[in-house]
Amino acid sequence: MTDNPPSSSDSQPVYADAAMGGDGQPPRLLDFDQERIRVLHYTWIAFFMTFYVWFNLAPLATTMRADIDWLTKEHIKILLIANVALTIPARIVVGTLIDRFGARVVFSWLMVIMSIPAIVFAFSDTFTQMLISRLALSCVGAGFVIGIKMVAQWFPPKYIGRTEGFYAGWGNFGSAWAAMTLPWVAITFFGDWLGLGDDAWRWAMALNGLVMGIYGVMYYFLVKDVPEGRTLEKTKKAEPMMVTSYWDLFQYLFWSIPLVGALALLAWRVSTVEVDGEVIMSQSVLYAIYGVLTLVFVVHVIRTLQVNLPYLKAGVPEDEKYHFGSVVALNSTYFANFGAELAVVSMLPAFYENVFAPLTNSAGQPIVTATVAGFVAASFAFVNLVARPLGGYLSDRLPNRKRTMLGYIFGIVIGFVLMAMIAKWAGGVDEDGLKNLVPAFDSVTWLVIAVGFTVLASVFVQGAEGATFAIIPMVNKRMTGQVAGMAGAYGNVGAVVYLVIYSLVDARTFFFILAGGALLSFIITLFMLEEPKGAYAAHFDDVDGESEPAVEASTTET
Repeated sequence: MTDNPPSSSDSQPVYADAAMGGDGQPPRLLDFDQERIRVLHYTWIAFFMTFYVWFNLAPLATTMRADIDWLTKEHIKILLIANVALTIPARIVVGTLIDRFGARVVFSWLMVIMSIPAIVFAFSDTFTQMLISRLALSCVGAGFVIGIKMVAQWFPPKYIGRTEGFYAGWGNFGSAWAAMTLPWVAITFFGDWLGLGDDAWRWAMALNGLVMGIYGVMYYFLVKDVPEGRTLEKTKKAEPMMVTSYWDLFQYLFWSIPLVGALALLAWRVSTVEVDGEVIMSQSVLYAIYGVLTLVFVVHVIRTLQVNLPYLKAGVPEDEKYHFGSVVALNSTYFANFGAELAVVSMLPAFYENVFAPLTNSAGQPIVTATVAGFVAASFAFVNLVARPLGGYLSDRLPNRKRTMLGYIFGIVIGFVLMAMIAKWAGGVDEDGLKNLVPAFDSVTWLVIAVGFTVLASVFVQGAEGATFAIIPMVNKRMTGQVAGMAGAYGNVGAVVYLVIYSLVDARTFFFILAGGALLSFIITLFMLEEPKGAYAAHFDDVDGESEPAVEASTTET
């Protein structure tokens, strides 16, 4: 075993356990004879389904407002925040559940159960119904964590970056595909072709919820949790994360605060919204929510101490120790990259449609319609197909995973500064009291350049996501679900924080804030992330010194 990445030389052996489902062969993405490749594809499709449903709101937001006379921009902003709110505790809970019950069962149930609020939201008639169903539906975002665990169980460390990146990149593309297709499906297919009129958007949303539920049933029968010959490692019961020092225990409890704090922030923001001149959440209800969240955190602290103090007092074996500072650093990177992505994907269609509204054709009609804005905004998520797998691949291939991570985060800073330059302040304020924005230059050429800035920022954002989850499975193999769950939850903490900020500032200021968040993550990562041991191990258990039988294959890595 070596800590250096493998070379492409023919003399470099490729180790593969027969139980990996690859018969000693390196993974090839179209080799469906390998069971692990089939599992990888079935799993990214499941992830794709959850993201398509999760992000079906933003592309249809303007269509919904045109259909529902009482729905305002303020309502849409609150629904966008609610859309990522409960994903925070859901990812923590799901991360624990998959370590306890396995990824296959949890992923299947998640898709089936979440199809219900998806359909309920589609046919909601009041803002309260929309808000409650959207809060429930936000749990569907936990699907990402499940696939991380599934893929990690089928591929060895030397391939983990590129396979996790492929899974996440193609699954994440569900958000882009929703932005690209849902306006057409709603307006053209259901509206014009089937004649459903103003309710067409409802049927479009209901359909993708139903399809996800059906695939949830299929997924249970299509995959296995682990390859033949390997045993699925499960925790004895669902419990808080285990740490290996008293300082780590303090850090774990400290960094658990934002997971609850983000929900309190969401509750406060919802309490400021008025419908027909009345707030939808009274101060007494708000304080009751604060009390419940405080109680939840206190219970979490007590349970964490009950689990960890006896473990620490007995002495932690050397082979069970891990660097919790890396967990903190990866939480921050996912806050800065995935949190930013969720926020940007949620606001970008409306941003392009509103900012480029002055851009018209010779007939005086706007060039950037809702459908065009959806396609243009989808460019941010579209590059997931390549950028996120590339981030994982570079993490596998370059000599140091930490430096790769830092390079990507710095690129995020530059990317969002450039996106802030797409628009300029025009003077005056809009109906929400925010500064008016217009294109920095009034031309189609500038629109093309703006799309270029968007794609460039996206390359770094999603590449950083791939690099993050190329490291996460190596922090602590036995608790991959919980580490992935916590980092994933921090992505949603970032989304909630950023979307609340977005509801209070104009879009140009918002992009500068995103750049500042990435810069803070760069500093945290620089000082706290530790290069993982066994980062380029050739087979499953090199990292922990518990190597299973492996065979040396004569094929060259591709």
